[in-house]
Amino acid sequence: MFLRYFYWKETIMPHRAHLQTFRIFSAVKDSCFKERYNKSRLVKDLIAGVTVGIIAIPLAMALGIASGVPPQYGLYTAMIAGFLIALTGGSRFSISGPTAAFVVILHPLVVEHGMGALMVATLISGVLLIAMSVARFGRLIEYIPEPVTLGFTGGIAIVIATLQMKDFLGLPLHELPENYLGKIKELALALPSLHWPDALIGLLTFAVLMLWPKLKLPVPGHLPGVTLGVILSLLLAKAGYDIATIGNRFSFTLADGTAGHGIPPVLPGFVWPWKLPGADGQPIDWSWQTLRTIFPYGISITFLGAIESLLCAVVLDGMTGRRHHANGELLGQGIGNLVVPFFGGITATAAIARSAANYRAGAESPVSAMIHAFVVMLSLLVLAPVLSYLPMASLAALLMMVAWNMSEARKGVELIRKAPRGDTLVYLICLSLTVLFDMVIAITVGILLAALLFMRNISHMTKVTNLGDKNQYFRDNLPADWTVYKINGPLFFAASDRIFSELAHLIKDYRGIVFYMDAVALIDAGGITAFKQFLKTCEAERKRVILCELGAQPDKAIRKAGICSPFLMVTPTIYDALKSVNHFSESKRIRP
Repeated sequence: MFLRYFYWKETIMPHRAHLQTFRIFSAVKDSCFKERYNKSRLVKDLIAGVTVGIIAIPLAMALGIASGVPPQYGLYTAMIAGFLIALTGGSRFSISGPTAAFVVILHPLVVEHGMGALMVATLISGVLLIAMSVARFGRLIEYIPEPVTLGFTGGIAIVIATLQMKDFLGLPLHELPENYLGKIKELALALPSLHWPDALIGLLTFAVLMLWPKLKLPVPGHLPGVTLGVILSLLLAKAGYDIATIGNRFSFTLADGTAGHGIPPVLPGFVWPWKLPGADGQPIDWSWQTLRTIFPYGISITFLGAIESLLCAVVLDGMTGRRHHANGELLGQGIGNLVVPFFGGITATAAIARSAANYRAGAESPVSAMIHAFVVMLSLLVLAPVLSYLPMASLAALLMMVAWNMSEARKGVELIRKAPRGDTLVYLICLSLTVLFDMVIAITVGILLAALLFMRNISHMTKVTNLGDKNQYFRDNLPADWTVYKINGPLFFAASDRIFSELAHLIKDYRGIVFYMDAVALIDAGGITAFKQFLKTCEAERKRVILCELGAQPDKAIRKAGICSPFLMVTPTIYDALKSVNHFSESKRIRP
């Protein structure tokens, strides 16, 4: 039965197969094996992979720092998770690695519980993502309304931009408070103490990132922006100013005891995630209580990773006209997040901006994403000393640009201006809750509120119309004490009480009523209960009721409910109902 169900899904509804199928390596199989993969396509993938790899290097480092870990962990994530997800996933153009969306979850987790907790939470998310793919939850993105998505991504963007202000302006702050209003207060108090050389570097980098796209050059703005930031920082350092860079902010010690500043120029080694230190620098004492504390973070990472990766795949589908395999993509994300913690990487998911750049650079298959991972690896091995010169202000500017793009401010403004009031309310609530509390609360409340507003709108669409007064045919074929009411819309719990209460009032002067129900597609348990109560009222007043033109679901539901009354009758058509008006007592009554 189970196998037949999915066979039906894929054969009867082929246009939905990409949401129902479950295959590992699906994107690689489709783009490299089902389609002819030749030298020309490889060259295009190579160019795209190198291009997006160059973009990913500073971004991965910046996102690692923003998540509360040294910059090399961001590179490890782009290398390992980026390669594995591309190899095993279901979206041919997606680029995976550390993303800005996770910063609001990972940073508090590292600050409160340490690296070990972050790695274990990532492991949990990997297992849950694989379970979601096996359960065919790839349709998840369909059930998240756009106001909710725009709201929580906009809120995350605001939080990320706020977190970067410390390095962007060179403010003398070590840590910021956990709550958002506390962060704003501390930043405002420290503003008079900004370090103008750092602020100048940040502003220059941000200005280049903003203006570069207008030149419409094939080189991405990240490279010239960061390069100019490095040049300016070297000039200011030579003039005697203290500039915060990766080299003087971070240090490392290798296994052989070699110490250095910046990023270690070696590949990551194998580690047991649960043996990594906690917030106090000591190994975490794992217990049931500790796992209970960490597990909610794992769930948050899972749902955000699923939403981000599927949303990225949907965006790419719109750009390319192709179809991703949703469950395959969840599987790839799960495998990537399951493996990467064993090599020191942090949580990964698909990045919309890098994925779009990958496609625009001419990518043909997931091979470009794998090449991107190799480019990041080479940068670690060859360019580590050079990367140490990157100024923290430039990386903060880079993340602020990411936050701006992530916010989709134009869409948000358009939604506020033109969308229905309910959608605007959901958007603003999601955005506010994400900023003031956290993303999980925002998404939960947003989806619940959107669902309630949807049910309210649908319930208002269910209406009744008196055809006995408006239609000449019914007036000529009905006794004066009978009428016909047409019900339009679903009779579910949010609408049925109102509809049948209204009908009970409208038919007070009639001896019988015909319900024309061809426009009722659904009746649920609430609708059945309301109809039973209405029927009892009709029985007490000795009014007769005829139901006609019932759809398949309402007919089955009424029969299954066992509704039986000498005052109730069901006919297949409106014409049969009119013929039966004067012979009601002799007609065949409904049977369960």
